[in-house]
Amino acid sequence: MVVSRDKTPTAQETFLQMAQAAGLRGRLLITIGLLILIRFGIFIPIPGIDRQAFAAAISNSPVLGFLDIFTGGGISTLGLLALGILPYINASIIIQLLTAAIPYLEDLQKNEGEAGRRKIAQFTRYISLGWAVIQSLAITVGLLQQYAVDKNFWFVPSTVLALTAGSMLVMWISEIITERGIGNGASLLIFVNIVASLPRTLGNTIDYAQTGGRQAVAQVVILLSVFLMMIVGIVFVQEGTRRIPIISARRQVGRRLYRERTSYLPLRLNQGGVMPIIFASAVLILPQSLAGFFGTQGPVSQILVQIANALRPGSWIYIGVYSLLILFFSYFYASLIVNPEDISKNLKKMGASIPGIRPGEKTKEYLEGVLNRLTFLGALFLSIVATIPTLVEGATQVTTFQGLGATSLLILVGVAIDTAKQIQTYVISQRYEGMIKQ
Repeated sequence: MVVSRDKTPTAQETFLQMAQAAGLRGRLLITIGLLILIRFGIFIPIPGIDRQAFAAAISNSPVLGFLDIFTGGGISTLGLLALGILPYINASIIIQLLTAAIPYLEDLQKNEGEAGRRKIAQFTRYISLGWAVIQSLAITVGLLQQYAVDKNFWFVPSTVLALTAGSMLVMWISEIITERGIGNGASLLIFVNIVASLPRTLGNTIDYAQTGGRQAVAQVVILLSVFLMMIVGIVFVQEGTRRIPIISARRQVGRRLYRERTSYLPLRLNQGGVMPIIFASAVLILPQSLAGFFGTQGPVSQILVQIANALRPGSWIYIGVYSLLILFFSYFYASLIVNPEDISKNLKKMGASIPGIRPGEKTKEYLEGVLNRLTFLGALFLSIVATIPTLVEGATQVTTFQGLGATSLLILVGVAIDTAKQIQTYVISQRYEGMIKQ
C-alpha cells in the first residue's frame, strides 16, 4: 500500500484505507447502511390520508417547503419518518441556549467531563421527545386531520404516535452513526435529505433548458455559474480562521528547564456556521405560518398577511430584514460558542499570553475586539450568500432551484468538509498503527 509521509493523506491512500482497513471500512458500511434505511423509512406511508388532496394543498406553502428541505421530502410524501431529525435539531439548539443561561448545565458541560456530556445528551433526548410530540400534534390537528379519509377518534392519537416514534427512531439511528460510523449523524441525515432532492432539481432544470431555447440555456448557465462560485466562496470562508499567536512562559520542572513555546489560538471567521441563516429563515416565515393558524378573518390575521406580503422573497424589505436578522443571530451564536473571558482565564492559568497583550482583562478585551470583527465579516458573508440565490433567480427567471438556497449549500459544504476531515483523521491513525506494528 502507498503510504504518504505528509501530514495530510493523499487521495490514493485515503481510498486504499477505506477499502482495506477493517475498522474504517466497517464504519463506512454502518454509516451508508443506516442512511439508506432512513431513506426507505421516509417513503413508508402514514395510513388514512388523502395524499393527492394534501399534495395539491401544500404545493405553494413556504413553511412546509422550508421543513421539507431538512426531512428529504418526508413532509410532502407523508412518510412515517416525516419529522426526520428536526425535533432533535430543535432540542440541541434549546439545550445550547439553556446551557448559556443555566449555571447547572454550564457546569455539567465544562467541569463534569464525559459524565456531564452524557447527562446533557440525556436531557437533549427528553426535550426531543417532548418536541416531537408537540410537532406531531400540531401537524396532525392543524394540517393532516382535514385530509383524513376516516375522521374517527383514533386518527389523531395514532398519527401522533406514529410520527413521534418515527422521529425517535431517526434520533437513535443518528446517534449510532455518530458513535459507530463516520461523521456527525444528525448532520449527515440532513446532508442526505438535501442531496436526495438534487436529481429532481437538476432534471427540472434540464427540461427547462431544453424547452426554453437559447435564452433558457443562457439563464441556466448563469445560475449554475453563480452556484459554483458560491460553493467555492463557502469553502474558503468555512475554512477561514484568524490565528492569534500564543507564547507559553518558560517553566522549570525539577531540574529540567522547558523553553518558551509558541502556538496559536484559531478563531473561525464563521463561528455559527449555518445556524444564523436557519434562525433568520425561521423568523421570516413566522408571520405567514401564524396567519395560517389564525385564519383569514380578523385584524390580527390581516396584519400578519400584510407583513408576510412585505417580506416576500426578492423584495428589498425582505433582503434588508433578512440581513439584519443574520447579523443579529451571528453575534448571538458566536457569544454562545466562544467566551473571551474563559479563554483569557485559561491562558492565565497555563502561564500563556498573547504577545504585546497583558494577561487578564486586557486579553479579554483584545479577544472580544477580534471576535466582533470576525463575526461581522462572517455575518456579511452569510448575508451575501443568503440573498444572492434569490436575486439571481429573480433576474434569470429560473425557479427550478427553489429550495436549494444558501442554507442547503452551507449545510452541504460544511458537512462534506467535516466528514472528509474525520475520514482523514482515521487514515492518519491507521498509518501510525501500521508504523508501530512494523
